Amino acid sequence: MDEAERTKRAHDLDVTVWVGKGGVDAVADELDAQLDDRDLVKVKFLRAARGGTDTEELATDLAEDVGAKIHDTRGHTAVLYR
Repeated sequence: MDEAERTKRAHDLDVTVWVGKGGVDAVADELDAQLDDRDLVKVKFLRAARGGTDTEELATDLAEDVGAKIHDTRGHTAVLYR
């Protein structure tokens, strides 16, 4: 899938992974399983997860944990893919 197609598909995605106070470690297995089943996964970083950390940093940590890449981050949401 090319960048333009990924961007179009990412726009219409619903959030299926929410990162809360448990942090990225708490959702890594769930995200990994979802990435096995679908091309793109939208992740929302709730206030409890962010603390003083920005969304890009959290998304990078989560992507590294599951061997994924970040397509885009906007606000408190990131789209990841493999």
